[in-house]
Amino acid sequence: MKLLILNGPNLNLLGLREPEIYGKADYPALCRYLEESAMTAGVSIHIVQSNHEGVLVDEIQQALGRFDGIIINPAAYTHTSVAILDALKAVSLPAVEVHLSNPLQREAFRHVSYAGMACLRSFVGQGFSGYAQAITYLKDYLSE
Repeated sequence: MKLLILNGPNLNLLGLREPEIYGKADYPALCRYLEESAMTAGVSIHIVQSNHEGVLVDEIQQALGRFDGIIINPAAYTHTSVAILDALKAVSLPAVEVHLSNPLQREAFRHVSYAGMACLRSFVGQGFSGYAQAITYLKDYLSE
């Protein structure tokens, strides 16, 4: 089983950007955590981080036929990108949304998730462990 993990803008600044919200661990630590979580779950992953919406859309489109599912943290594009929503809907791969923080406990403009509209489930406000839960959830979903 192969999963694509997409991380959106500014996640490369983990550990520096608002550590009171996102924690002090950096992006390489997240990637290590993802690799360990995937190994534990017995799945293969490919991780992509981009600050560019079009790159994320391209990755989603290219996932068709290469991956069994998508885990996406669209970051700020969560609240703005109909393009990411449309790409997720177009490829019709099972997708799960992850957010390190809980957008519903933040500013009102963060309460709408366009990407989430195309996802089976969202894991929010659980830090890195939300990704592990998403991996397990998607593996179980795909195994059914």
